[in-house]
Amino acid sequence: MKSLLLAAAVLMTPFSSVSGQLSKNRSSLNVEPGSFSVEGMTPKPIVLKIRLEAPMYPTSKFQGALGSFAPGALVTLVAMTDNAYRVRGRARHGDVAGWVRQTDVLSADPNLAANLKKLFERTKKVEELIQNRQVALGMTSAEVQASLGKPTRKNTKINVGGKEEKLEYSIFERVPQTTTGRDAFGQLVQTVIYVKVEVGTLSVSFMDDVVSEIEETKGNPLGAGGVQIVPPPLFF
Repeated sequence: MKSLLLAAAVLMTPFSSVSGQLSKNRSSLNVEPGSFSVEGMTPKPIVLKIRLEAPMYPTSKFQGALGSFAPGALVTLVAMTDNAYRVRGRARHGDVAGWVRQTDVLSADPNLAANLKKLFERTKKVEELIQNRQVALGMTSAEVQASLGKPTRKNTKINVGGKEEKLEYSIFERVPQTTTGRDAFGQLVQTVIYVKVEVGTLSVSFMDDVVSEIEETKGNPLGAGGVQIVPPPLFF
């Protein structure tokens, strides 16, 4: 049996939990090269306040201002680059969406841009794991179940140290098998069919909804790659 543990601090920022948010919730906005969409990565939209009179531009190159936002205006964050935010809100001439400088807005989190970049990278990694039906230390219970489905068995325990949860899975693979039969003309033909075969069992333990331990209780369901690690979920 192989068992791996995770000991990592949960990063904290002053917004809502973003645990388990997947790309199906993300905006379909076609953002420009070098930028990434923020919409859908958090349960609730991120609202910022315009610091001073802020020009609004059609691209993040800050050329050819289309208008401006008044001081104190509230805008919703849509996308970002290293130094710009694409926002949506009411400018002086009406409802618009465009790019403003990051220095032109106020946020409750002084490290908002850096934390959003970390969140974006984590979200991409978790989506890749889910697509490949894999699990990793640092994932949440919702993310693990999105990847592996409903567990075979579930145990939950709450004590002074927090909430402990364990999900157990039977892991199956589709194994090819060749069968021989006769076709409509009586000729012998071989057909390949795929049979669902259990290759092992996996036990996934959580501490406060974050995977803290993954154990192969039977066989080698993790394969040769072993256990991966993703950063624990960010809390906004």
